[in-house]
Amino acid sequence: MNAPTRPIPGLRLDDYPFRLTDNVRYGDLDPNKHVNNAVYATYFETSRVTLLRSGDRGLMPKGLSWMLVHLAIDFRAEMHWPGSFELGIGVSKLGRTSARFAQAVFAGNVCTASAEAVTVLVDAATRKPTPLTADIIERFQPWLLRE
Repeated sequence: MNAPTRPIPGLRLDDYPFRLTDNVRYGDLDPNKHVNNAVYATYFETSRVTLLRSGDRGLMPKGLSWMLVHLAIDFRAEMHWPGSFELGIGVSKLGRTSARFAQAVFAGNVCTASAEAVTVLVDAATRKPTPLTADIIERFQPWLLRE
């Protein structure tokens, strides 16, 4: 992990209620021998999908699906192979049919990239946006960002 040692102010892994660990793969590198910018979209997808679809969290009701409609990434520091990293994610806002996420990748205590993602809940058959139910909103509460 040849990342800078100075953390970005205001971005700490502890700020994110859902976290997971992953490894940099050799295939994630670009010709400059750091993680390719495009690969970060996959890292962010991994944390969103793991939060939304894994376990018994109840965030993926039968017959409904989450569709990504917005992803904005800020690249903050290089990350290299070999090494591991932490993914942090939290819900920053719930809309009528959407969930907005704040996400980050950390190599040690250094944030190497951060992102904002918006997903919309859609009916799996019609592909039309579907309002969040009270039950879904309740199930998101543990994953809201800390103030």
